[in-house]
Parts: sequence; structure tokens; C-alpha cells
Amino acid sequence: MMRTPARLLVSACAAVLLLGAAPVAAQVGTPALPVALAPIPEPRAVPYPGTIGIEVDATDIDRRIVSVRQTIPVAGPSPLTLLYPLWIPGNHGPVGPVDDVADLRITANGQVLPWVRHTVETNAFQVEVPAGVSSLDVAFKWLTPIDGNQGRVVITDEMLNIQWEKALLYPAGYDHSGITFRPSLRLPAGWSYGVALETQSFTDGLATFAPISLEHLADSPVFAGAHHRTYDLDPGGRSPVRMQVVADDPEMLVASDDHIELHRNLVDQADRLFGARHFDHYDFLVAVTDELGGIGLEHHRSSENSVDPRYFTEPQATLGDRDLLGHEYVHSWNGKWRRPADQLTGNLNEPVQNSLLWVYEGQTQYWGLVLTARAGLMTKQQALDVFAMTAATYDDNPGRDWRPLQDTVNDPIIARRRPQPWSSRQRSEDYYREGSMIWLDADTWIREASDGRRSLDDFARAFFGVQDGNWDPAPYTFDDVTSTLNGVEAHDWAAFLRARLDAAGPEAAGPLGGIERGGYRLVWRETENDYQKALNAEYGRNDFQYSLGIMTNGDNRITSVRWDSPAFEAGLTSGWDIVAVNGRAASPKALADAVTAAKDPASPVELMVRRGERFRTIRFDYAGGLRYPHLERIPGTPDRLGDILAPRRR
Repeated sequence: MMRTPARLLVSACAAVLLLGAAPVAAQVGTPALPVALAPIPEPRAVPYPGTIGIEVDATDIDRRIVSVRQTIPVAGPSPLTLLYPLWIPGNHGPVGPVDDVADLRITANGQVLPWVRHTVETNAFQVEVPAGVSSLDVAFKWLTPIDGNQGRVVITDEMLNIQWEKALLYPAGYDHSGITFRPSLRLPAGWSYGVALETQSFTDGLATFAPISLEHLADSPVFAGAHHRTYDLDPGGRSPVRMQVVADDPEMLVASDDHIELHRNLVDQADRLFGARHFDHYDFLVAVTDELGGIGLEHHRSSENSVDPRYFTEPQATLGDRDLLGHEYVHSWNGKWRRPADQLTGNLNEPVQNSLLWVYEGQTQYWGLVLTARAGLMTKQQALDVFAMTAATYDDNPGRDWRPLQDTVNDPIIARRRPQPWSSRQRSEDYYREGSMIWLDADTWIREASDGRRSLDDFARAFFGVQDGNWDPAPYTFDDVTSTLNGVEAHDWAAFLRARLDAAGPEAAGPLGGIERGGYRLVWRETENDYQKALNAEYGRNDFQYSLGIMTNGDNRITSVRWDSPAFEAGLTSGWDIVAVNGRAASPKALADAVTAAKDPASPVELMVRRGERFRTIRFDYAGGLRYPHLERIPGTPDRLGDILAPRRR
């Protein structure tokens, strides 16, 4: 197991204290605490003695407070370190919100036991277990965010989302697979819930679940609400697949038979792709809401998904959510059952490494879109439009000049999904969308080299479609990926992948190879493609990023500026309000008309902008017109993208 710098520091400090003769300078950083900090023990692959009881009370929805009580068996007198999860699976970074924990009290035999927080590993609490004590009683409050600026909202008047790893402490020194919990959850009167756990009883709002390891408890969140409905997505299947839906209003739960059938198609197409299931049952947990915080998070036997309130009632108006369930479902195979070896840690406080996120997330992004199209949840043209938008983003991306795609896998750790001032230059988690283009490139290369006899579908079946029914984690390495690809179609796959991952600037392989080998080319037109137009309308945004270099919202505020664009050269940033366009009141149409008119150099675009008390008038010498990405068929070539997106038949 890995040793963290924190443990090394604590061990070094302890050694200095014991030796006593070290120079004063060597003691810099020794914590001034009422007790000495014991080294945090490494997780060991041995069972923790006894079962930890945990009672979670989520009935205080008015104040958004969750009360937690735990009973933790202990073996005898000694310092005990209790950990609050830090490295949350699926978040890819150290984001456990220990600052939301309050009123922590630890008692034994009626006696209050003082605790001390570690000064380096601040999600760790040390307590001295007295003689004669066989268990500790631990109680605390999880003060969930009330407003979105405090973090993701997980409780509303109508629903809640319990993620167990945010509502528990666990003993250090043991693999989380060997720590057993006996969980229960109390809900407001009349509420129901969905969860992957096995329910033993549900009476008067109290749900009691079968004992389960910490590893799987943290992987089994709850969606609960006053309005709940279950849809069977695999009637008569060998392992149940359900969609457990909660909503702000009961009307939002009602879906047409045709729409539910498309979700059943998604399950069927995943079976046809992978050929095996690595779960005993699966629950899509879906919140139809504009009150609960947004989420799309993978788990082995479930997923957390929040969608637009119109997801069921007006499905054609909610393109932004169209491939969410497909993406998270694919993660049951890629990321949960098979997961990168450097993500397979001993517990929830051991650091993960993200070196293969372009497989974990990038290939999942690819299959999520492909399966969504094969299921009919998205049309072929909509999927082509998605490819066009992704190709346009990365074909001339300013950030690719200096930062290779491989480095973006570190973003969840170094940036933690905070807003960026210059996202087009900084790059963010591009291993998702640019990563998906690598897999499109690989898919079309295999199809071309094999004259259509083989494809990335064969890789999916060989890599993910084995050991049917097994859901013990199966780690993979870069060599595992390349050797499986080579078994599908012989090639120097290591060189193929590294060329797309590691280079920056002119040496970086562009994202258009898979598009062109798929029978299409990226072209630019003066009107948005249909998917882009609908998506921008859904999100209330206006796209001028490939012309003037800006995005605006419904209030004519600039929300982003593309690096090296005309707007960038004019000194604009996000946060400026467009007041007027060519002397007339600002609007998206006025701006679009002005950009179109500016193709005549005698009619430049002139903007009056405001930020706070400051006004500026900016004149753009830009004559390129409006520019939006589309895919166009290359005559005389095979329609490989069409083949990729077509549903699979038995």
C-alpha cells in the first residue's frame, strides 16, 4: 500500500520526540496538541473485528441536517484513528467535505472521550480508548448545504440524496472491503426510496439494510422522496434492472410507454455490446428536479442521475440529459468492475492516481454516446452533431498548444472542478470528450484495417464482457488495454495511444482522424446544427465562440472568452455585459446580425460593454461571419460512423 507524506511526517515527528537530542530546527512543524499523534495505520487486508452499526436520521429536511449515530466495536485500550472519507470514488479527487461535520461526540460506557484532529491528515480523528471498553458510541451532524454556493444541495422539501461516505467515520488500519457496517436510514413520513442495498425491513419510515462492507456501502447511495416511482427496465431479465425515480412534483414521474421502452433499449444494447453483467441487480437512481443539486455519478450496482424536470413529460426539450444514463450505466463495466489499477486503493483515504482516466472516463464517454444512439434515445444525426461539436472544440483548442491530454487527468486533484478564468487555455477535464475522440479514432482504424470485420465492439466484449456475474473489482493497466486491442487487430497500439496523449503543440495528433476515417469531414456553416441549437436554447446560452470568441447568457452577459480570439485581443473577459450592438440595444439576434453583416469590411461589429461602473466601446475588425460546426459526408467513403451508431440486432 502507498504511504502518504502525512504519515511519513507524523512518523518523523514521533522519532524526533523520542530521540530528544535533535537540533531545535529539526522540530519545526511538530504539532502543539494535548496528546501525541500516533501514526495512522496502513489499511491491511484483514477483517475488522465486529460490525459497525450506523443509524442515519434524515427527517430534519427543513434545516437540511442529517443526524448520525454509530456503534464501533473496539478491541482494547489504545489510540484509535477514525477516518472521514476523503478520496470519494467517481470524483477522482480529495473532496470529502469534512467541513460539513459538526457536533462530533464520542462516548464509551457513558463517559465522554476527547478527540483530536490530525494536523496534516485533517479528515482523521484520534481518540484514546480506555480499558474495559468494548465499543464506542459516535454521534455527529452532517450539515448539508442549504444553498448552492455552499456545495451541492442534497436535501430539498421533496427529496434527498444520502451518500453514505459523507455520513460516517470508520477505523483506520483495515481495507474498506473488510469493514462491515449494519446501516439504517430514517426518512420523513410517507417518503419512499431507491437504493442498491438489500432492504431487510421498511416500517414507519425506518429502512434497515443487510450488513455490507464499507466498500460497497459507500458505493450504494440513496435517492428518496415524497414522490417516487419504479420502472422495470429489464422485464424477465436474469438480473433486475430498475429505474428508481423521485421528482419535485408527482406529474414529473409520468413517462410514456414509448419513452420507457427507449430506456429498456439502452439496457438491451449494453448487453449486446458487453455480453456479460457484473452485478446482481442495477438501479438507475433518477431525480427529476431543478431543486436538488445536479449530479451524474457512477456506482457498481446503481448510478446517481439528476435530470431536467421535463425529462419524462417533454423528452424532446431535454437533450442535455440524453446520454447521461448511458454514460453512468457503462461505468458499471468500465470504472467500477474493471477499473484502473492505480484507482484500486485500500480505503477511502488512500490517494488515488488518475493516469488512465482517458480510458475510465474517455471510453465511457464514447460508449455512453454510442449506446444512447443505438437505443434510440438520440438520433443518428444528433450523435453526429455531438461528434461535430467535440471535434470543433479540440481541432483548434488553444490549450492543446502547451498541455497534453494526459496531464488533464490530474485536474480533479489540482482544480477540483472549480470555475476557471480561461478554460480554453488552461484546459480542464478534457480526458472525457477529447478522450472519447481517441476511441472513435481507434474504432474506425480497426474497422478500416479489418475491412469491417472487427471493431471496438470486439474490444469491449474481450475487455469487459468476461466473467459474467463477477463483481469483484478487476484492475487494469495500460499494457492490459494495449494487449487486448492487439488481440482484436494487430497494431502498435502503445504508440497509437501515446501519440494522442502525450504531445502538445504542432506535434499533438488532432481529433479529426476518427471523423474522417468514419466517412465524414468537419465543416463550418453560418447556422448551428440542430442539436447545438436545441442544446443552447435549453441551457439559455448563445454561442459566438468560433467567430468573435465569446459565449453569452440570456442577459447578454459574456460567460466565457476564447483564448486568442478577437474578443480576447480586444481585452474582454467573462463578466462584461453587452449593452449595445452597433448602436442598438443588445440581443443575441442583434449580435448575430452584426457578425453576419461584418462580412462586408465596411460594416464592422461595434459593441458597448459594461462591467460595474466601467463602460467600453469595442470595434472588431472581423469579417469571418458566423461559424458553427457540422459533419459532412465524404463522397465515396464507407459510412463507418453510421455503422457505429446503428443498433445491434441479435
